[in-house]
Amino acid sequence: MTAYSELSAHHGRIAALSNALGILHWDNAAVMPKGAAPRRAESVALLQVLRHGMATDPRIGDWLSEAEADGGLGAWERANLREIRRVWTAETALPADLVEASSRATSTCEMAWRQARQDSDFVGLLPHLSEVLRLQREIGRAKGEKLGLSPYDALLNDYEPGGRSQQIDRLFDDLAAFLPDLLDEVLAAQARRPTDAEPQGPFPVETQRALGVRMMEALGYDFDRGRLDVSAHPFCGGADDDVRITTRYDEDDFSSALMGVLHETGHALYEQGRPQGWMSQPVGHARGMSLHESQSLLIEMQACRSREFLRFAAPIMRDAFGTSGPGWEPDAVWRRYTRVTPGFIRVDADEVTYPAHVILRYRLEKALIADDLPLAELPAAWNAQMKELLGLTPPNDRVGCLQDIHWPSGGWGYFPTYTLGALTAAQLFDAARRAVPDIPSGIERGDFAPLLGWLRANVHAHASLLETDELLIQATGRTLDPAVFKAHLRRRYVEEA
Repeated sequence: MTAYSELSAHHGRIAALSNALGILHWDNAAVMPKGAAPRRAESVALLQVLRHGMATDPRIGDWLSEAEADGGLGAWERANLREIRRVWTAETALPADLVEASSRATSTCEMAWRQARQDSDFVGLLPHLSEVLRLQREIGRAKGEKLGLSPYDALLNDYEPGGRSQQIDRLFDDLAAFLPDLLDEVLAAQARRPTDAEPQGPFPVETQRALGVRMMEALGYDFDRGRLDVSAHPFCGGADDDVRITTRYDEDDFSSALMGVLHETGHALYEQGRPQGWMSQPVGHARGMSLHESQSLLIEMQACRSREFLRFAAPIMRDAFGTSGPGWEPDAVWRRYTRVTPGFIRVDADEVTYPAHVILRYRLEKALIADDLPLAELPAAWNAQMKELLGLTPPNDRVGCLQDIHWPSGGWGYFPTYTLGALTAAQLFDAARRAVPDIPSGIERGDFAPLLGWLRANVHAHASLLETDELLIQATGRTLDPAVFKAHLRRRYVEEA
């Protein structure tokens, strides 16, 4: 076998192990009884160590050197080598005992978080979260030394290859300066809207689920390669060709679960659209989390909160819940789905205030990793940032610093990709509509094929062939430009209001 063939086969085996871990993660979150958590943590920790051992196999360095000298490889193969070297360099920075300790700590902390969140008990979570943070700092330092990055940028690099906090600081400071005045304009425009009747529940869970499934099918989700379930925190996970999403239901408000389903379906469409021939190789993986978040936010925010989509969806919603009362008219539904109300919960936030939730988390996690903020002071620092950015003070930690699973599960450096994804989504959707003028009319008919076809060709099918900036330039003609997102917000929430 050639060196490239050896690498390809080896990473195929790593992918198989990663798929098993993906299904275990889904099971942990969706159906595992809590009494199984200690044994499951042992199993996951062992699999993580085995995977890390395979990813740091000393032969990889020799294979890479030989394969990189092979002048006969094509563009996909050379991009695959680039991605293999990137992952190998980061993985070899970590000793196996650190990987195992981190896996155990996050498994334990995630289970503890579920109870702590329910009880609004930050003090009870503190010992577990302290251990996770200690290990994340150690991981950040180890990777940073290997990559020549700060500890935070080294963690960020796992989710956003090439991403740097210096660039994010500029983008987020610009948004933090822009959004307060915009919010004032939006709320003023919103006050001039008609007052619409609110459809009244209860909205049965099974009916909500059926409605979600119908919308998933309209979007193009393949149920032969995935499923819809319930978890405490909505997510998209699973494995290659087994892309599972979850949501959570409230019988008093069906819109939160439905929009959660649409959001996670955007992630799933990206996963299901990756090229089959490269799925088990690093080059076949999704290209970073800002691009991944762009796909979920493009579907949920750009497409499915549009007037066109709600002209299609409003009658289906009305019929699903068996009511013909007021408040189901498409314009009324659109006004509800674009209502801006500063609130405590990130996953329920509207499009205008959502970036403030991300900026808050980004600033706090960066300070925590740098040890500039003692973890015990997180609730107070969270509440102060929430007051500064949104004018709100959480009444308890359940709707404050305990609401997200990311930090307990080890996802440090993930949060900024949400707003980077929102900026990217606006830019991609703008480019798609310019390239395919039939997209809005298709959405109004419930036909997402024109939009999905453009995304398949310009985003999904590329996987990690291109760097993020290269993909954006090829798809939209420019690198990330926040002006597109700002114009979108002003158009939808001020001019169209």
